[in-house]
This record gives sequence, structure tokens and C-alpha cells, in this order.
Amino acid sequence: MSDTAVQSWVDVPAGSDFPLENLPYGAFVNGGAQHLGIAIGERIFDLHAAAQAGLFDGTVARDVLQAPVLNMLLAAGRDAWSAVRERAMALLRSDPALAREVNRDTLVVHQRDVRMAMPFQPGDYVDFYSSLEHASNLGKILRPAGEPLLPNWRWIPIGYHGRSSTIVVDGTPIVRPSGQRKPQDAHAPAYGPSRMLDIELETGFITGPGNKMGTPIPVERAREHIFGLVLVNDWSARDIQAWEYQPLGPFLGKSFATSVSPWVVTLDALEPYRLAGPKQEPQPLPYLQTFEPWNYDIELLVELQTAKMREQGIEPAIVSHSNFKYMYWNMAQQLAHVAVNGTAVRPGDLYASGTISGPTPDSYGSLIELTWRGANRISLPSGETRAFLEDGDTVTLRGYCHKPGKPRIGFGGVSGTIVAAAS
Repeated sequence: MSDTAVQSWVDVPAGSDFPLENLPYGAFVNGGAQHLGIAIGERIFDLHAAAQAGLFDGTVARDVLQAPVLNMLLAAGRDAWSAVRERAMALLRSDPALAREVNRDTLVVHQRDVRMAMPFQPGDYVDFYSSLEHASNLGKILRPAGEPLLPNWRWIPIGYHGRSSTIVVDGTPIVRPSGQRKPQDAHAPAYGPSRMLDIELETGFITGPGNKMGTPIPVERAREHIFGLVLVNDWSARDIQAWEYQPLGPFLGKSFATSVSPWVVTLDALEPYRLAGPKQEPQPLPYLQTFEPWNYDIELLVELQTAKMREQGIEPAIVSHSNFKYMYWNMAQQLAHVAVNGTAVRPGDLYASGTISGPTPDSYGSLIELTWRGANRISLPSGETRAFLEDGDTVTLRGYCHKPGKPRIGFGGVSGTIVAAAS
């Protein structure tokens, strides 16, 4: 059972990412049909089946939980989110009354027996640049003779609009992108596959219900619009990015793929791990000032396994260990800044944190930082080294919260394997 006090009729192994106190939402495919579900231990509580059996009647309309993705639930708002979570927790507790209502075996499937799908339909995607350590590191790497941070960085949460069409779920292969690259000593750019393919260790929050166009979202109302978090790998082609990003920022070097974890962990589940973020100097402008803790103590890992390591049965190597608590600009500030000009935020939008780097070299959240743009290659247990990713490499991001006396709240993982560029 779980190492926490609350127990379920579904067996939860000790150390599981998904005890009863977590209950993250996802979508899974079983027998050709896509259903919404909640992770509990190694199994999935089938929300479609539970709604069909009438177990959520009076809590939320059946079609909300019988949809193939979370967008209808996201649009329903925080009161509905809380009501569904409370009802699901009650149904999953060790309570024999449920067994008299319905055959419990019809409500759960094993995670190993299904295929996970995108849990939400993303409309818009924004990726931020909100880690002070990451921004400072890149400034030192790319502008060694100048100030690491640009003048606006401490005043606004910097971000760019990405491509929602290439947001993919855990396990989706990542095709090496091609584009224009221009080495510093070259006269002209050349076209070809990226030679500096990188990862970015991030989280992202999912929104709902959104606002009317022309109406900002005040920072103090952010909790009404943020449903939960996923792990995000914002794959990056650094050589393509370096040539194209001036003057308008990331484009083809970022838009080819963004991977997300299959489980959305709610803010309610993360509440025991909420804490204050770093002190912000100078003080943000009034619309960005927050008066409650908005950071979370989420341990984050980056694992790398090469094709050779898989062939030799060598486990993935942990190449970075960071924490979400280091983020300078928090989610409430990010959302308030996105909407301050009146843009419409919609259910299912994804807002990624930007690379999460910590204060020490082993906590940097990208290969460009971990290897200092290739100057310090990573040594792997197979005898191989890496500056950037090679074909056949698999990267897995993991995240979890855990402290004595508190339940472990995990995200599972998000993986992607690099395959050769399209011809």
C-alpha cells in the first residue's frame, strides 16, 4: 500500500507516484476507444465507465467525463474540478459501499494494458524563459563579453508562441529536425539536419476556463484558471535557433516537437508542496505582484540512455537533478502577463515554464548548459560521451514531490527517442 495514511481498494505500491492523494488525470486508449482516467497506483480508474454507471451523477454532467480529452472538464471551472476530485477520492477509498453499487473490476484497467494519449487538446502554446539560472547561463554562453541578462528580463516574464500542432505525448519518437545552420566561421548558411539537438527540462500548466477577449486575468485570480501541471520537454535545435532567432526569437529551432507527460497533476494535489519563490528584485509592476506562495517543491530529473546502453542492458544515466522551486517568474505571474493585453486564454492551452535550471552545474536543465555548449562533454556508463543528442538517444524527464510525513505526488515521466532526420 501507499506509505501515506489514506488507503484505497486499489493496491498502491509503496513509493508509487500515484497514491490516493494524487489522482492525476489522463487519457488512454483501450480496445480502440479513448477514455479519460485517473491514475491510482499501477492502474487507471476509468472515468468514462464510472460516469456511465452513474457514479458522478449530481457532480458533473456525464458527457464531461465521457469526452475523449479533458477540455470539457477544463472549461467547467474550479468548482467542478474540486467536486470531481472529491467524488473520485471518495469512490476510490477503502469503502465497501462502492462494491454494492457496481462491480469495481469494471472501473479499473492496468496501465501496462493500455496506450496513453494526449490528455487535452491544446489550442495555444506559450513557452516561457523564467529561470534566472538558465537565462544567466545562456547569456554567459552566447554573450560572454556582455551582461548575461538582457535589460527587460527582471521586469517581464519573457516567452514565445510555439506550435500546438507538434505537442506530443510521452513515447512519441522525435524526428531530428533540419533547417539552416551557420557556423561562426562560415560565409553563408547551409541546410541540413541539426547537429546540436538539445532538450529543455520544463513543466507546463494547463488552463481553463479562460477569459473574454479584451479582459485581462488578474494575478490574484490565476488559481481559477490553472487546472494542473505536466512535465514538458521543449526539444531545441540549438544551431538552427542560433541562426534564426534574431530579431524575432525562436522559430524552426523549437517548433518541430514538444513532448508532454500523459498525466496532469492538479494544483490541489500539489498543495502540500507549495512554497514561496525567490525574492524578485526590482519589485514587479503592480499587475505582476503576488501575495501568496506560487512555487512548488517538485524534484526534477533528466535521464539519458543511448542505443548502445540499451543494447548492453545499461540503465539510463541521470544527467541532471533540478527543482521547480527555483523558478523566478511563477505561474500566476506568467498567466497574468499573457492576458494583460486582453488576449483570450482558452481551456486546454499549454503554458510551459521554460528550462528549469538550479544553482549548481548538475542541476542545469539543458545540454547546452550541462556541457557549456559542448566544451565539457557528458561521460556515460557505456564509455560514450555526449555534447548534444545523437540518433537513437532516449531522454526521459521525471518529476515528483516527496518529504517525510507528506504523500509522494509524482508525474510519472515523459520520454522521447531521437530518430534520423527525414530525407
